[in-house]
Amino acid sequence: MSGNLNRFLGDTPGRTLIKLIVLSFIVGAVMAAFNWYPMDVVRAIVDFIRNLWELGFAALGRFGDYLVLGAVVVVPVFLIIRIMSYRR
Repeated sequence: MSGNLNRFLGDTPGRTLIKLIVLSFIVGAVMAAFNWYPMDVVRAIVDFIRNLWELGFAALGRFGDYLVLGAVVVVPVFLIIRIMSYRR
C-alpha cells in the first residue's frame, strides 16, 4: 500500500509534505510581493474564461459574417459556371 502511495506522490509522504510547505512559502512570498491575493487570482481566472467564452462566440459571429459575404460572390459565380457548362 505504501508503495502505491509513494509512486502516486513521487516520493515519501514526509518528503513530499516538506517540499509542498517550502514551495507554498515561496509562492506566498512572491504573491505578497506583487500584492496578489487568492481571490484576485480566482477572479482573474474566471474573467479570463468569461472573456474567452464571449470572444469565442464573437469569433463564430464573425465567421458567419464572412461566410455570408463570401457566399454572395461565390454562389452566383458557381451557378453561372454550372449553367454555362450545362449548355455544352
